[in-house]
Amino acid sequence: MANIKSQIKRNRQNEKRRLRNRAIRSELRTREKAAIAAAGGDGEVEALRQTIKRIDKAVAKGVIHKNTAARKKSRLAARIKAITE
Repeated sequence: MANIKSQIKRNRQNEKRRLRNRAIRSELRTREKAAIAAAGGDGEVEALRQTIKRIDKAVAKGVIHKNTAARKKSRLAARIKAITE
């Protein structure tokens, strides 16, 4: 355990951020699965749009890197396209 006041505060901040980031990453995985499940159905476009929106929000908050987001969006679009064809 840290003795320095600033490090104690930093530890508290890091824990809050870790939990927030974990929740956001978990939501991304859930949204991706939902978009794939909706592929070929009537809610396909909306599910894909919501997933891409959440990915972009995660980038804006600094949870994931922008290149990671681009890769996720590209792979998701390719998977959905393959399912619908």
